[in-house]
Amino acid sequence: MPHIPSDYDNVYEKKMSLTERYRMATLVAVISYFTLIGWVVAMIIYDKHQSSLASFHLRQSLGLIITGAILSLIPLVGWVLNIGVILAWAVGIYAAIQGQEYKVPLLGDFYQQHLDFIQ
Repeated sequence: MPHIPSDYDNVYEKKMSLTERYRMATLVAVISYFTLIGWVVAMIIYDKHQSSLASFHLRQSLGLIITGAILSLIPLVGWVLNIGVILAWAVGIYAAIQGQEYKVPLLGDFYQQHLDFIQ
């Protein structure tokens, strides 16, 4: 039988301090902005570490991903408008790093209202 240390504790059942929960929420928020794969990874982590900061940025980043994908399908005009999406992405990731809930310009309210399946 393998030797298990007496201080063994399941990571997910361990009680986290307020600082650790804030750092985890910030980590989830930042990861969510790194492509669709990053968003999926952030969603998996969010399942175990839910917070309002993380859910806010999950909605914002998913909205930017969807908007960027739709605009990419429109030749020339959509590609130019994607520059605005990139700027909004930069604002969103900066706010996530700072641990702030800052809505991206123009569509931030829309994302928060219509992507409400992320609680």
